[in-house]
Amino acid sequence: MIFSHSRWHIIQKLKTFSFGNIKFSTMLSQQALESKIKGDDLGKPQDAKESKEKNTEEVTKLLDLKFTLKTPKGTRDFAPDQMAVRLGVMDKIVSVFKKHGAVTIDTPVFELKEVLTGKYGEDSKLIYDLKDQGGEILSLRYDLTVPFARYLAMNKISNIKRYHIAKVYRRDNPSITKGRYREFYQCDFDVAGAYDPMIPDAECVKVVHEILSLLKMNPFVIKLNHRQLLDGILEVCGVPAVNIRAICSAIDKLDKSPWEEVKKEMVEEKNLSPEIADRIGEYVRLNGKMDLVEKLLADEVLNKNKNACEGLEAIRILLNYCNLYNTSDNILFDLSLARGLDYYTGVIYEAVLLKDDTVNEDISVGSVAGGGRYDNLVGMFDPKKKQVPCVGVSIGVERLFAIIEARQATSNEKFRSSEIQVYIASAQKNLYEERMKLCSELWDNGFKVEHSYKKNPKLLAQLQHCEEDGIPFVIILGQSEIEKGVVKLRVVDSRQEVEIKRSDLIAELRSRLASG
Repeated sequence: MIFSHSRWHIIQKLKTFSFGNIKFSTMLSQQALESKIKGDDLGKPQDAKESKEKNTEEVTKLLDLKFTLKTPKGTRDFAPDQMAVRLGVMDKIVSVFKKHGAVTIDTPVFELKEVLTGKYGEDSKLIYDLKDQGGEILSLRYDLTVPFARYLAMNKISNIKRYHIAKVYRRDNPSITKGRYREFYQCDFDVAGAYDPMIPDAECVKVVHEILSLLKMNPFVIKLNHRQLLDGILEVCGVPAVNIRAICSAIDKLDKSPWEEVKKEMVEEKNLSPEIADRIGEYVRLNGKMDLVEKLLADEVLNKNKNACEGLEAIRILLNYCNLYNTSDNILFDLSLARGLDYYTGVIYEAVLLKDDTVNEDISVGSVAGGGRYDNLVGMFDPKKKQVPCVGVSIGVERLFAIIEARQATSNEKFRSSEIQVYIASAQKNLYEERMKLCSELWDNGFKVEHSYKKNPKLLAQLQHCEEDGIPFVIILGQSEIEKGVVKLRVVDSRQEVEIKRSDLIAELRSRLASG
């Protein structure tokens, strides 16, 4: 071989590339790949020498390629300690979902492109499209709501309370520190079915309130608005019906941009007159609670609009139910909340974290949950256009993860990545079989146990491992203890040791773990 690179390095690169008239894949064996590099597997070309030289030239070009090993933009790997945090957060979220009677489903990570098309308004440009893989045009799912609606229509389901935790994909501009990625988890809770107004909607708000409280995300506020009310406001302000969704998308930016910038977008990009924009501004900058509902109901212009009146009545009922569910202290009726997705038809809400002095503001402030009512989405997929009313909320767990990680970094809090309860150590050589037998006994009784994979590890190294990993108990085996039918139980934190009969070990461990 004329190459300075290692044979293994060449083979690994060839597994993902093709050159000449030869296509390499990961299905090829190492022997076959080496054969191709040598030129031994080129068939019988007319000019074997020329073909072999071309093969050599293209391999050389391949080796000259500069390759930086990294994760794709907007994605990241997670170490064991980070995964321990993430799984802990998800377990708490799932416990709230289950407490409210939700069951879980799963759907494919990609959908037919036509399933996703036309459901997200201006955000449709963020959908990842896949190449044609044999006749079906596919896209990666943008959220979990549209696949849920497709699932309901396809399976003729008219009533379900479901949660779904899975990854979604968006071609957005990522911000790792703020927990904004191109691949990320969503945790959705939705209620499908025809029920009395605002009862399931209020429970969705309660679910968000419980999750944020359980994760100690105070202070936070849950903003509420209603699409019908927003439509009514835009109608009385003089916005043409065809422009309402586009203007809603502009209003939705008020949480990040000042009114003057939003107005400029309405006028210069959405072709709205400055006078109409100013009238909109008088409304969408208002927020409050029941007092704002009463004020708007008394508005002589709004109370003549059917959409506005129906939306205000729905908000009045919802605020009353939020009071019954003890969530009112964190509720804000905010007319600037628009949520740009096209499928919302009724109440919309968004949970926002307020400033937390213990964490950098770029991380701690911002939206962490959002949702609303979408009564017409399922009908888009049903051949008979049968509607299934739905309302739901999506928890933005990536930002929650980022906040918890930042809190741990500032507090120097140690978080265990392993759940091991007991470590089996040996004080002398040639006791690895005794360790294995005791491990098996404890595993069979439901304990989380490990031991060294070395036959004769040093005792000090075993004890240091337990202290570094936060393992609460060590069982130390020695020849004399085995002969007497006892074990030495060491409490890692205090370093206290006590001798226990082997027959009493299971009960003793259960007692100590339960009290600990």
